[in-house]
Amino acid sequence: MNDTIGSGTPGQDAFPPVEQLSYEQARDELIETVKILELGQMGLDESLKYWERGEALAKACEAHLDGAARRVEQALGRVDAESEAGESPANSYPDESLEENPEDEF
Repeated sequence: MNDTIGSGTPGQDAFPPVEQLSYEQARDELIETVKILELGQMGLDESLKYWERGEALAKACEAHLDGAARRVEQALGRVDAESEAGESPANSYPDESLEENPEDEF
């Protein structure tokens, strides 16, 4: 009788490297990791492995979000620079348009 459970080889990592995950993949795995840890049904060593993985996933998510924030700031900087140069950037509206329709304010 074969007592082997699973198809991995001993010592093989069950998780892909965090660096290879997209933001969505890292976020989803982090959510699942938190759920697993909240169950509290693992031993200390296994819990620590999940905790460490969760920390790495959280840092990866933060790095993805920081990168996205930088890209938005750069895009806004380009729009501001174009506005100051007198160019009319696509999909932007002059400030006066907000004054004409005060009911559109949020």
